[in-house]
Amino acid sequence: MDEVELAPLRPLSDFLLESARFQVPSLRDPTRWNNRMINNLLYYQTNYFLSAVVIFLIIGVLHPVKMVIGVLAVAVVFSVFVYATNNKAATRHFKKDHPLLCMGGVLFGGYLLVYMAGAVIVFLFGIALPLFLILLHSSLRMRNVKNRFTNIKMEYGDIVGMKRTPMNLILDALGQQPEVVAH
Repeated sequence: MDEVELAPLRPLSDFLLESARFQVPSLRDPTRWNNRMINNLLYYQTNYFLSAVVIFLIIGVLHPVKMVIGVLAVAVVFSVFVYATNNKAATRHFKKDHPLLCMGGVLFGGYLLVYMAGAVIVFLFGIALPLFLILLHSSLRMRNVKNRFTNIKMEYGDIVGMKRTPMNLILDALGQQPEVVAH
């Protein structure tokens, strides 16, 4: 956990506006789609965290207790998931091979805990909505040359010991690694 560094905030014009290009990914090539998502998650991670915090704060101000219950429920389920899947090689491979299923399981487990606490609407809007928007953007946002170069630099930099980012840690916990692929 030492040497964790926050990635730079990308300009709004690159993230959403003028220079942003969006396209529905090819469902026939899930490996390429997954690679696009992971690389966008790494490149725009600070923008995604900031967006999620803004949505969390808006919902949190409206329903503070229920929001805390929802965040704690997801944190507990995620922690149990990471602990359980990091102890055996078979579960690590399953996590790497089925990322959407694993993330869906974590969200469903969090949903069940929140359902028992009676904070479902807050969970859906405060936790699931930001995650959905982040995954939607990372799926649809086409990568540009700067995004590709930065991710290649981050990939090779990780090998020689460059600093890690929070999104690297989250993706590692989910068993996902970026692939350096020239397309």
